[in-house]
Amino acid sequence: MLRLALILKRHWPRIAGLATLPLIRGLFLLARLLGPARASDAGGALFRRVGPRLPAHATAMANLRAAFPERDEAALQAIAREAWDNLGRTGAEYAHLHTLFDFDPAVPESQRMDVKGLAQFESLRDDGRPGLIFSAHLANWELPAICAAKYGLEATAVFRPPNNPAAARLVQEVRRETMGGLAAAGPGAVFAMQGVIERGGHLGQLVDQHFTRGVVVEFFGRPCLANPLLGKLARHYDCPVHGVRVIRRPGQRFGLELTEALDLPRDADGLIDVQGAMQAMTRVVEAWVRENPGQWLWMHRRWRPDMIRKQALTRSVAHADAR
Repeated sequence: MLRLALILKRHWPRIAGLATLPLIRGLFLLARLLGPARASDAGGALFRRVGPRLPAHATAMANLRAAFPERDEAALQAIAREAWDNLGRTGAEYAHLHTLFDFDPAVPESQRMDVKGLAQFESLRDDGRPGLIFSAHLANWELPAICAAKYGLEATAVFRPPNNPAAARLVQEVRRETMGGLAAAGPGAVFAMQGVIERGGHLGQLVDQHFTRGVVVEFFGRPCLANPLLGKLARHYDCPVHGVRVIRRPGQRFGLELTEALDLPRDADGLIDVQGAMQAMTRVVEAWVRENPGQWLWMHRRWRPDMIRKQALTRSVAHADAR
């Protein structure tokens, strides 16, 4: 009996996650029946009402107060509600990712997507060179990978699977239907990503989440840790780095913008500086968030000063030991 209890305790999160699979699939089917517009509206309305009652709302408000100290509480609450609305819409739109990107220059009145930087996409596709693309959790952040697949751009999206096994399985199924290559972040993934670049492909990653073993960058005037993967790959392969963002617009419409290649800082040897590269990308993301703050994922614990202090202490001890 004790052994059974220990097994259940160890595997309970996975068991509980799998138990929710029928519920999640049921909600997914309901969203498909509602159609993209009504599903998006329903998801937004639900999260706008429920989100402010969840513990993550306190995280969102703390982040907003630190990012926008000049704004009053009512304005910050409004941004937080808009962020919950966007999250609910994004979740509901998973059921319609296969139809959300319907960009067709021949039929402009029927488009949900407006693409700026189309020449950049075509150049990336046709120049025969590898490339790196960074993005952020803005609006519906799944759309850039779908755009790349629609335009024949060989791109592999690096993603972190949801913690809930049921949600992770469903999300991966949807992504495989609509996107190009996929690479789940985890042990051994770096080798697969290097293979993508060496084959002349393109790698895309969201760079606005906390990464415990990351490099320190400044975001909204506060230090945080960023995943250095794209910076390291840019340094090693000296390939161009572009940013792509999505903007949510009224009427279930979206704008997608691809930047020019960033001019990344280099060290004395002429190699791209990893920390400087990640700071340059983070600076672009901050500008995007400032422009549309209600479309970013404020519920995420992006700033974790204790982690930075711990990382600095660990490095200091390691440096002392090396001496």
